[in-house]
Amino acid sequence: MEVHGLFRIYRDGRFERLAGLNTIAAGTDQLTKVQSKDVVISQQTNLSARIYIPKSTTRNKKLPTLIYYHGGAFLTESSASTMYHPTLNLITAETNVITVSVDFILALESPIPIPYEDSWEAIKWVVGHAKENGPEPWLNDYADLHNVFLGGDSSG
Repeated sequence: MEVHGLFRIYRDGRFERLAGLNTIAAGTDQLTKVQSKDVVISQQTNLSARIYIPKSTTRNKKLPTLIYYHGGAFLTESSASTMYHPTLNLITAETNVITVSVDFILALESPIPIPYEDSWEAIKWVVGHAKENGPEPWLNDYADLHNVFLGGDSSG
């Protein structure tokens, strides 16, 4: 059975993703000069995120923080996908925010409510940097965690 070009489920229970498979490595975006890197939020659950900081970032001025949840029907895509990585670079550059794009565990590997639980875990992880002593230096140094926004599209 194939579902709208997103994935295919075989009779023996195996499944195959058909969309959202191509990715872009973290680094400095040539167009926007936004920097990005991948971080692990929880080794226990394999929860990760990609953090984006704009070119204008300095330690003297902390920027608002956007926690972003990508779309893909809980089945496809990621922060690194060719659909979301360029978009998140532009959002970060144009709005001058620190963006934390959450890579929740996708359905089929883990059923709902796992992506919701991952999303909540990511919020707690970001807010855990409020006293500037969290595990991620970019959030400690650049993120204004008194100004946190949630965003996303589709399933996000």
